[in-house]
Amino acid sequence: MESATESTTTRLPKAEQRKLDSHHLRDPLLDELANDLPFFSEDALQLLKFHGSYQQDDRDKREKGKDKTWQMMLRLRSPAGRIPAQLFLAMDDLSNRLGDGSLRATTRQAFQMHGIPKGDLKEVIGTIVENMGSTLAACGDINRNVMAPAAPYAKGAYPAARQLADEIADVLSPEAAESSYLDLWIDGDLSYRIRPSRSVKAARLRQRDAGVFSGSDDEPLYGDTYLPRKFKVAVTVPGDNSVDLLTQDIGLVAFTDAAGALLGCNVYVGGGMGRTHNKEETFARVADPLGYVAAGDVLDLVQSILALQRDHGDRQIRRHARMKYLLHDKGVSWFRTELTQNYFRGELKGLRNEPKAKLSDYLGWHRQQPGVWFVGIPLLCGRLEGSFKAGLRDIVDRYQLELRLTPNQDVLLCNIGSAQRNSVRDALSDLGMQMPEAPPPLARHAIACPALPTCGLAITESERILPKVLERLDAQLSRLEIEKSLLFRMTGCPNGCARPYMAELALVGSGVNQYQLWLGGSANLQRLAKPFLQRMPLDELESTLEPLLVSWKQAGGRRGFGDHVNRLGDERVAELLAAAHASPSTRP
Repeated sequence: MESATESTTTRLPKAEQRKLDSHHLRDPLLDELANDLPFFSEDALQLLKFHGSYQQDDRDKREKGKDKTWQMMLRLRSPAGRIPAQLFLAMDDLSNRLGDGSLRATTRQAFQMHGIPKGDLKEVIGTIVENMGSTLAACGDINRNVMAPAAPYAKGAYPAARQLADEIADVLSPEAAESSYLDLWIDGDLSYRIRPSRSVKAARLRQRDAGVFSGSDDEPLYGDTYLPRKFKVAVTVPGDNSVDLLTQDIGLVAFTDAAGALLGCNVYVGGGMGRTHNKEETFARVADPLGYVAAGDVLDLVQSILALQRDHGDRQIRRHARMKYLLHDKGVSWFRTELTQNYFRGELKGLRNEPKAKLSDYLGWHRQQPGVWFVGIPLLCGRLEGSFKAGLRDIVDRYQLELRLTPNQDVLLCNIGSAQRNSVRDALSDLGMQMPEAPPPLARHAIACPALPTCGLAITESERILPKVLERLDAQLSRLEIEKSLLFRMTGCPNGCARPYMAELALVGSGVNQYQLWLGGSANLQRLAKPFLQRMPLDELESTLEPLLVSWKQAGGRRGFGDHVNRLGDERVAELLAAAHASPSTRP
């Protein structure tokens, strides 16, 4: 078997050579941070992603013949979405002083800052590190932020799932790149190194074992060229699908005993959302079940799966590099055999039974443990800005509350003592959040990506028009007297950042004010949707959906919208969509 380091003796694609020449993600970033240019070179900005930042420009401000308005987007690494009060207050200050004034909770449970000038990036990242945060491995060809249910429940399997997410984040953290990160952003202060638990230390020592070892003494797990593409892991508890488990490279369902001790995990592999228009070889995919692994072998299994993808993932064609394509091309049986023969020394058993999955969101007030509460606050698109952001900061500062971000881009305020509960409730009410447990049904689980004006990949709008689109859909459901809601997601391009391909109804940008129409996912995120229209003008949304919604109503509303679409079948759905364009518009 050829190791990651041995494979670099052959001619490498530019993206791979760039990583190899970077001295573990250091060069040419170090030199370019010191120059006066407002932007990074292509070589530097591709490495910048590993440090948690993307270079962008404000497309609303582009003018012919003039320089772009360059800015940096920065993303945190926050396993299970945990944001201590100190870190949130620092992020709030930084966003106001050096960013665009907003923070955005992402669909991977991390905060993003936008609008940072290149010259201020070192101060921003250094301040984050000094305040209990990190941006290392939030982006790039590496394991990204590890997801887990945000709810801070102190009972059941939730504490074990959160702990496991922390441990996986630490065990998959790059070793040499951590030194580069501290050198670049905090002048090499090693006191901010990750301090792993005993079990993580032991697992990291086993990264030098046969099979898992990359051949690089500096990066024993990743090797000197890291992974072919990004890698995503999520942990959850049986029945809770808040993390969109089947969209992950590795999805783990944690089982515990009556005392909350981890027994083991069901394991799923090979999910992923990204695709490219008009490239049929790219597609969204749900993960395959791999098996059940005992608690003592979970970290080794995760390392082994990553090592398998490191060695067998496609490094020649980047759009074919995600692990989902390896599973698609080779099959899960090959994957399991290769894993157990050459990488993983533990035992994989058959899956344990799980209860039916549910999309949990934890909005409103919940008992965290006796005498302690948390409250889930809905944030449409996860955007924190203006007076609401200022008011939330005051609450967090006054009561020193921990935040936890959900995969649905909402915010939980945690560790609220019973004596503080009424005061926090009143403060939220003053901010217009009188009933956090009851947002509009359609908006409750709706997600949109940032898209324009900052995302360079955006084809058309998403976040900025989501409120209006939801208003239109809500009016149509009301006019048709349909009382049930549906799961809606929207993106400005096909890359899938808002995981639209799992929604009951999704719009995926395919042209200016035009969208692919995806239908038929499930409300509990267990089934892929399908594309039915390639370039639907947004102003035809209601007329296009009308016959299909009427069909749903006539069916009696017993099934969810996605289940109804799936039951109708592709041919009948296509007929109903075609009927919309053969008859006069039914838009109000």
